[in-house]
Amino acid sequence: MPTVLVVKGWRLFFYANEGNEPIHIHARNGGTECKFWLKVDVFDIEEAWSHAMTPR
Repeated sequence: MPTVLVVKGWRLFFYANEGNEPIHIHARNGGTECKFWLKVDVFDIEEAWSHAMTPR
């Protein structure tokens, strides 16, 4: 799980071998974790899933 960036306690990382999934990044802060699809062709980010996150 190489770390890409750490910002305000959030660790952004990726797994080296996740099969044929589109480009994405994982983020974790304590017990909170989420995954975002990175749509580079339209310069957009979309939440794939989240765990233990508040609506804020």
